[in-house]
Amino acid sequence: MNTRIVAAGLLVLIGAFTNPVIAQGSKPAIVLVHGAWADGSSWAKVIPLLEKAGLNAVAVQNPLTSLADDVAATERAIARLDGQIILVGHSYGGAVIGEGGNNPKVVGLVYVAAFAPDVGEAVGELGKEFPPLPVVPSCGRTRAGS
Repeated sequence: MNTRIVAAGLLVLIGAFTNPVIAQGSKPAIVLVHGAWADGSSWAKVIPLLEKAGLNAVAVQNPLTSLADDVAATERAIARLDGQIILVGHSYGGAVIGEGGNNPKVVGLVYVAAFAPDVGEAVGELGKEFPPLPVVPSCGRTRAGS
C-alpha cells in the first residue's frame, strides 16, 4: 500500500468533514482503526502525514479477540480525545468503525478498502451471495527453503 496515496486520499475524504467543523473553530481528531491481520503500527507512516496537515491522528491497537472487544478499544480511544472525531477504518476496521461510529463525538466515517456490514450483519456473512472465487493453479514455484 502506497502510504502517500493513502494519506492524500484520507486528506481529501477527511476534508469533506473537516471544513464545516473548522468553520466552527476546531479540527476533528482522526482515529485510525486497523484491519484483522495488522496492528496499530500499520498506520505509522500515515500518522505523520496527517499531522503535517495539522490534524491530530491516533491509531487504535485493537486486541482482535472479538468485534465487541475491538469496538470497546476504539471507544476508549474516542473517549481520550477532546472534540469531534473522524473514524477511519481499513479492511475489517470498517466493521469496527461502523459500530463505534454511534458515539456522539464522531462526525464522520472513512472506509479505506473496508468492510461495511449492515446493522446486525456479521463480517463473515459479507459476499455469501456471490459464487466462490475460482482456485488459481500454482505456477510451479515453491517458496525459498521449501
